[in-house]
Amino acid sequence: MQIRAQKILGAAAAVFAFTATYAEVVTTTANNGNLVMEDVPAIPARIVESLNRYQNVRSAAFQEWTEDGQGIYISTRFGDVSQIHRVDMPGGARTQITFYDEPIGGLQRQPQGSKLTFTRDAGGSEFAQIFMLDPADGTTTMLTDGSSRNGAVLWDRSGHRIAFQSTRRNGASNDVWLMDPEDKDSARVVLPSPDGTWWGPVEFSESGSKVLVVNYVSVADSRVHLLDLDTETYELIAGGEAGGGANFPLGFAADDNGFWLTTDRGGEFTQLAWQPAEPGSEAEIVTGDIPWNIGGATISHDRRRIAFSANENGLSRIYLMDTQTRQYRPIGDVPTGIASGLTFSPDDTRLAVTLNTPKTPSDTYVIALGPGPLDYGKLVRWTYSEVGGLDTASFPTPELVEFPTFDTVNGAPRQIPAWVYKPPGKGPFPVVVSIHGGPEGQARPFFSSTYQMWLKTLGVAVVVPNVRGSAGYGKSYLALDNGFKREDSVKDIGALLDWITTQPDLDASRVAVFGGSYGGYMVLASSVHYSDKLRATVDVVGISNFVTFLENTQDYRRDLRRVEYGDERDPAMRAHLENISPLNNVDKIDLPMLVVQGENDPRVPVTEAQQMVAALRKQGQTVWYMNAMNEGHGYRKKENRDIYQQAVVLFLQRYLVGDEPAVAGTQ
Repeated sequence: MQIRAQKILGAAAAVFAFTATYAEVVTTTANNGNLVMEDVPAIPARIVESLNRYQNVRSAAFQEWTEDGQGIYISTRFGDVSQIHRVDMPGGARTQITFYDEPIGGLQRQPQGSKLTFTRDAGGSEFAQIFMLDPADGTTTMLTDGSSRNGAVLWDRSGHRIAFQSTRRNGASNDVWLMDPEDKDSARVVLPSPDGTWWGPVEFSESGSKVLVVNYVSVADSRVHLLDLDTETYELIAGGEAGGGANFPLGFAADDNGFWLTTDRGGEFTQLAWQPAEPGSEAEIVTGDIPWNIGGATISHDRRRIAFSANENGLSRIYLMDTQTRQYRPIGDVPTGIASGLTFSPDDTRLAVTLNTPKTPSDTYVIALGPGPLDYGKLVRWTYSEVGGLDTASFPTPELVEFPTFDTVNGAPRQIPAWVYKPPGKGPFPVVVSIHGGPEGQARPFFSSTYQMWLKTLGVAVVVPNVRGSAGYGKSYLALDNGFKREDSVKDIGALLDWITTQPDLDASRVAVFGGSYGGYMVLASSVHYSDKLRATVDVVGISNFVTFLENTQDYRRDLRRVEYGDERDPAMRAHLENISPLNNVDKIDLPMLVVQGENDPRVPVTEAQQMVAALRKQGQTVWYMNAMNEGHGYRKKENRDIYQQAVVLFLQRYLVGDEPAVAGTQ
């Protein structure tokens, strides 16, 4: 580790027009200079050693079936980043297929063939390129232009063409493109985005002449269009009108005259539905008796079955449905946890799924299917991911709780759900409140080596709330933090801090708040409003000023974020956003803070962290700052992530768990 000291004077923060003279800032670098740390102390060997096993936990998420359906492709990490591996039998060896310094994105196998397409960016920029890989000889060809942002790759059913989303036309619009991957110069726009929202292909019709396209406007507004490739015209067939809601197409029905989708039209939750592929048609809800969001649905190649999962209070239940009778039944004997990646084998005789539980990281399983659409057999585990030698069976399981907040529903206090992890013993335990991003994300009881690491090495409890605006609890709950109601979600954190004072095994005098992205904004806002109730905060790629964030986030996503946060071009909204932005209330922050950022972040630009760090230093606050030159919106490279996690543990040990008071300006 190379160490150098430098004085940061007013000129060193000239970007922010500050003229105050700062105390000496000690800068260190690691990982060949790619990780730059300011005022982050040297990590003691005892912390490095104690975290080693937790930092060597792996996962094996399902990606695709092989051409013959006898093997699978998974994503796992044996080096610094996740790569594609092939597995040919349950518990079989993982044969590495790709070898890059950057992680691999989505993988798709060519129908009726063996070639693979995948995406990969550089340095976390998210400007992903599309590549085609021939697994027979390992040759790879880049199909896109090397500079635009590309994704949502979709093969037609014959395996001759791909449709994909790209910003290639002007750098900002999310258009739908079509290409013969054997002739990359054939790429052309077939649906130019008419606005700043996101457009992406979902499925080709059997003839290949039509494509179902989703237009994502916001988490509460998504629309389905039918694109005619012969005329290159499209028409709206679901959503869009007032109250049109969230609509996500799954694929065409057997005759191509209708299609399957999930929609929340007419109810609080997204439900599985069928609808004619014609403008003005009504959706026929199929799963109306399941009072939870339906997601992760997939249609078999013969169109006889649909597999889907219901998000039941954060846990997954997998179902099979007969598309003819519309009857469905849950698949039994599936471990309680979170399911994803449901995919039928090429011959539709098996169903692959990635399963994650509080005690096991993501691994790939395969379910045998019977002759009838609702028939299924044994669940077989195909991958066994290493867990660093840890006894994961002993990991504490999170408890789902609810706490009352400031407003009411039907005359009673609104209840906010949260997952609570506690270490063994009686307490009272120091508390880390971990806030998810999104804001329309959802905290679910995933396997978390990070939380378990904190429980074991720090002896803290971890509380993970789903404040208003979180997904999974109905569209009314989802909308409770929009626009001028943004700080109502921050009030939910205040209510959580009050609830902690009522719990005898939690230490309300030692609470820290941790979060990333929008969760990072929540950390900064909590620091503004509740410095007197907190000991320390950790902000990871967080928004410090909504106006500068909206003005500087990448063009291709700006309008999408305006729908959620408000349009800063409107004077009233701009004044509101300025008023609630933590950067403009930094004088109210009086506690130590660790700020973590990626230099290439396209979502929350590095300037959001820089301006907050500079403002905190100007008023003499203790700030540890980490910035990775080869990362974007979060750390994906193990060498960076390891040091970041070590620094978090050291920071929490010193300012949360330790006996010394967390006094501003001390180290």
